[in-house]
Amino acid sequence: EMEIQLSHANRVAAEAQKNLRNTQAVLKDTQIHLDDALRTQEDLKEQVAMVERRANLLQAEVEELRAALEQTERSRKVAEQELLDASERVQLLHTQNTSLINTKKKLETDIVQIQGEMEETIQEARNAEEKAKKAITDAAMMAEELKKEQDTSAHLERMKKNLDVTVKDLQHRLDEAEQLALKGGKKQLQKLEARVR
Repeated sequence: EMEIQLSHANRVAAEAQKNLRNTQAVLKDTQIHLDDALRTQEDLKEQVAMVERRANLLQAEVEELRAALEQTERSRKVAEQELLDASERVQLLHTQNTSLINTKKKLETDIVQIQGEMEETIQEARNAEEKAKKAITDAAMMAEELKKEQDTSAHLERMKKNLDVTVKDLQHRLDEAEQLALKGGKKQLQKLEARVR
């Protein structure tokens, strides 16, 4: 029974170590995703800053076009068209900027979630490591107990053999004593019969 328990403990330890390796692999993969998300966030920050600078430049162009419109009626249609084009570009860039800001917010939310998942994964890895250590310790203790039981069993077996030899020797002596007693009893009986006669 101790050997069965030891085998079971060894299987539990192996399973715990396997779970630990799987958890460590998941943790590594999560860290890679987190690093990618952080790099993407930095790229988006740079893109947002670039779009804002371009929007400011385009806004300045719009103001210049408005000033030119007041100065000359002759270039009004051209200026209006340029203003319209610039406004469309500003709107497009504003839309892109809004989209990038929303993407940035979503990435920040994802990063927080990934960090939470990573913390959970780290905790699971720690728990799995503790279970593996405990299983290994239990297996070692069971192996030690099994060895003690085997040593005790071997000692008892040697004692049994010694007692068997002792019993056989005593039985032999008893048989000899009984034979001597029988012979002595017959002699005494013969002496009594002789006296009676």
